[in-house]
Amino acid sequence: MLIHRLYRVVPRRLRRRVLSLLPPARQLWLARRLFRLPDGAARTGVAPASVRAGGRRVRVRVSRDATPQSVREHNLDIVVRALDNAGVGYLCLPRPGLRSAVAVPVEDQPRVRRLLDEDPGLRQACVQRLAAGQPPRGRRRDSGPDAHLMFRVWEPVASESGSWMLGDGYACDVEFWQRVDDRLQGPRPGHPYGVVPRDDEITVAPAWVFNPHLPDWTSAPPRPTAASLARTPVEHVSFPIDAVYTWVDGSDPHWQHRKAAAVASLTGAPLIEEADRASRFASRDELRYSLRSLACFAPWIRHIYLMTDDQVPPWLDPDHPMVTVVTHRDLFGDTGRLPTFNSHAIETRLHRIPDLAEHFLYLNDDVFLGRSLPPSTFFLANGLARFFPSPASIDALPSSLRDAPVNAAAKNNRQALMDMFGRSFTHKMRHVPHALRRSVLAEIEACLPEAVQATASHQFRHPHDLSMVSSLHHYWSFLAGTSVPGRIRYAYGDIGDRTTPIKLAQMLATRPYDVFCLNDVGAYDDATGEQQRMLAEFLPAYLPFRAPFELSDDETARRAQLSATELMSVPTESRRHRGRADVR
Repeated sequence: MLIHRLYRVVPRRLRRRVLSLLPPARQLWLARRLFRLPDGAARTGVAPASVRAGGRRVRVRVSRDATPQSVREHNLDIVVRALDNAGVGYLCLPRPGLRSAVAVPVEDQPRVRRLLDEDPGLRQACVQRLAAGQPPRGRRRDSGPDAHLMFRVWEPVASESGSWMLGDGYACDVEFWQRVDDRLQGPRPGHPYGVVPRDDEITVAPAWVFNPHLPDWTSAPPRPTAASLARTPVEHVSFPIDAVYTWVDGSDPHWQHRKAAAVASLTGAPLIEEADRASRFASRDELRYSLRSLACFAPWIRHIYLMTDDQVPPWLDPDHPMVTVVTHRDLFGDTGRLPTFNSHAIETRLHRIPDLAEHFLYLNDDVFLGRSLPPSTFFLANGLARFFPSPASIDALPSSLRDAPVNAAAKNNRQALMDMFGRSFTHKMRHVPHALRRSVLAEIEACLPEAVQATASHQFRHPHDLSMVSSLHHYWSFLAGTSVPGRIRYAYGDIGDRTTPIKLAQMLATRPYDVFCLNDVGAYDDATGEQQRMLAEFLPAYLPFRAPFELSDDETARRAQLSATELMSVPTESRRHRGRADVR
């Protein structure tokens, strides 16, 4: 391709500089064509009709709502169904990654080879032959049963746009096990689940035993396995975990009227400029894709709470059982001051959400999960939360009006910790999902009632605010023995920075991060159109599969004619239908 040839001619040290001269929207368009996309994903905007693997061409299944875990479970299903139909015995094996595995006696290898070619349920599956380790010296792989031979089976699934294909990374491996002395041994005996006692009992275990990304309440069916493989590991997280978002649509005229009235009523200290910056309240549909990332990559989330100022986005089904919209009025009660436009104030009320789990993630709508993560990324099995310190530090000066509100709040947090524990800190937290404990937030409010109440009463960000869910919760919890520092692969992008499109293209090509944040620091308000176009291309390409709580395109279009405030009182089509059914 000519573009690739021209790009290779440019010296490496100048490539990004040359690309940065283009408008951001064109940067992302060009960069996506310069970086190789994984799993054969198409660049044409249309899903490929078929792919070739294992010596044959198979049809690609196009889906609107697939997830990595649903594809993984489907590939396991088609394999065990074929084995059941052929009467071949098997054991399901625990696997920490995104692939599943089954163990089959090596004596049944010829039968398995035939059924992989002939079973009707596998006609649309790719079958790849591979070896785990080296075969015994002097043995040819075609000379008979070979315990080192494995088959990898998967049905390719693509998004409608073709921007993401779920391929062999989510396959089911068929391993051939043999009897060796007093044990049954697979082709990878050094693997934690590569050997079992020969006289081990066969049992049926829940799906989460084989897939650590699934919760205890998963609907995936139980599977047969060896009793020694069905034991609950010490790292298994069995308690419920919820998610909480705060969201605002700053383009809503009703919300703008409320905000203008609040600004006009201010008395005393002048409003900090950054606290009223329009970009802080802008909604570029990030929430839809942040929620998609949660549904796609964290199936262990029990429930999602969305905190709003009597607003709801047009594409969200507020009646879906996975989601609850909570208004500020529901939580503030007779505390604080409403309406509020201060995220620090809203965050002081999170632990008051009814039925919220003790362990939950708090996310802003500009934070996205980047790939499938187990719950142990954020919480240990013993209940301890993880927090993720940032390399960015806070200066040793006391809080002042010269500080940006976020830095002032961090310094106020530091002083509160000094007063309570006699300990200080120097580093901020990364802008990632915050792993929080409801009881810790309640304890902070009980110990610092005046400071928490003052923060709740500030309608806009204020120099005396606390930031309860960030450094205050995490360091408080650490000193109390209920959290520990963790590590996470993380990327930060300022959507106004001219190098960000190149970062996004690389992320789309390799998906290397656990979490990423696309923040708007507000210094580029004149580039709003370019930012919107950049996100409108990147986010649907990175997260193309719909979440179960998204409304249809037609209903979304109808509801988009109303403001986010008006939509709070407008029922969805599903609610109207349920209402008519109830009347009858």
